Amino acid sequence: MSVDQDTRICVPLNEQTLSDLESASVKAAAIADLIELRVDGLATSEIDPAGQRISELIEKISCPVILTFRSTAEGGYRSISAKERNEFWNAHLHSAAAFFDIEKDLVSEFRNAAIDCQPDWSRVICSHHNFFTTPKELTEIYEQLAASPARILKLAVTANDIVDCLDVFNLLTRSVKDGRALIGIAMGDAGAITRILGPSRGSFLTYGSYAQKKGTAPGQLLASELKNVYHIDRLNSDTMITGLVGRPVMHSVSPDMHNAAFNEAKLNAVYLPLDVTNLGSFFQRMVDPRTREFDWNLRGLSITAPHKTEVMNYLDWIDPTAKEIGAVNTVVIEGEQLRGYNTDAGGFIEPLLQRFGSLVGSRAAVIGAGGAANAVIYSLQREQSQVTLYARNLDKAFNLSAQFNISCLPLDSAKFADFDLVINTTPVGSSGEFINDTIVNSNQIHGCRLAYDLVYNPIETRFMREAREVGCEVLGGLEMLVVQAQHQFKFWTNMNASYELMYDSARTALTENSHS
Repeated sequence: MSVDQDTRICVPLNEQTLSDLESASVKAAAIADLIELRVDGLATSEIDPAGQRISELIEKISCPVILTFRSTAEGGYRSISAKERNEFWNAHLHSAAAFFDIEKDLVSEFRNAAIDCQPDWSRVICSHHNFFTTPKELTEIYEQLAASPARILKLAVTANDIVDCLDVFNLLTRSVKDGRALIGIAMGDAGAITRILGPSRGSFLTYGSYAQKKGTAPGQLLASELKNVYHIDRLNSDTMITGLVGRPVMHSVSPDMHNAAFNEAKLNAVYLPLDVTNLGSFFQRMVDPRTREFDWNLRGLSITAPHKTEVMNYLDWIDPTAKEIGAVNTVVIEGEQLRGYNTDAGGFIEPLLQRFGSLVGSRAAVIGAGGAANAVIYSLQREQSQVTLYARNLDKAFNLSAQFNISCLPLDSAKFADFDLVINTTPVGSSGEFINDTIVNSNQIHGCRLAYDLVYNPIETRFMREAREVGCEVLGGLEMLVVQAQHQFKFWTNMNASYELMYDSARTALTENSHS
């Protein structure tokens, strides 16, 4: 499907005072094509019955404005009676706003002349919102919207799994054929692809916030990300699609790395966050060329937790290394075949070999028995390192130690002075609630030559800081993340991506997120 239209990003603003709304609009105008004023977020005292103050604000804003006054039933910020809604729109329908976002039920009332004046229907967005699910009767709802005289229709529903996005994309395709302007959005993390790909599929606009924590709906991305990371103004039906499959994925800096590399290589390609709950359904309905219901130029996927093992059930061919590790983190689509690889092993070992030159005969302690430990142990044994597994739960670690024929010891009493390497494969110390935790203390790690933490966010963990303080060399997870991403990029494009470019893109994203 080819869609020839402008890509529009609307930045929604929600503030309690008109003064704050004006200040926010100045910041938003630097990145927005349109600005939405969420008047339902204003304190009641800020809304004058005649509409003069809001009209004056609209006149000051340098880009087109969408005016919204939404009740809590439609996802608004406060309870608004039918009487209040009618009074508001009577006062504002002839303002200088470019568009008026009015809910479907009220549009029906307007059409039946339930208010004193008829709106300019060419400026009306007739909208429907569902903050809980993607309703089965979405087509019928679209047809109800389309029966209105409004120039623009809007469907904002909630995707509880990524396959829910198919219904939104199908209606975007239909709206193009029908000659109707439609804003189609699936809210929530699982719906992120509708926000990024929507305009290239016919959506009249997409929404993006102007700053972190200023979003007005679940899953809303930053407008700057839409423009500068995903380059949505360049996307079309020929764009090569890649992305990260996992749950959660929205925290990942992989889109920053891969999209920077695509941009540097001047490729018509994009890397998307793909929040997937039901992996089998996703592969059947959206990935496998033989069964998928979505027309997109899908080239490959990164696979992360919790899907690295299950994904092997849906592939036609798996690289022997990935089979031995027992995990696939990279999928390449070749014709109708789905091929699986593991780039975690190479991503882990290459930064180590740059430091050591050779690992033959070295002693390595691997902490943790989760999925990441498989690739680490495999890689170390390939380099003839002597590996010992340490775990908090020995019962959980037993299968892994048996798989690789290595010893497994309790972590609590461990001392690592005689080891060349200590590798943390657990998520302990990751950004969030447990950012100040460490899997082992400085007394345990003292005497080890190098401490390697696979956690990449934060860039320097407490584990790394304490290791450095007792004289150890340190290596962080960001190096591994970048190298494995380079290998993925090569699989998908047969081109080499710059390590420095990917590393700098990831580091910048992590730094910006930590300051938000």
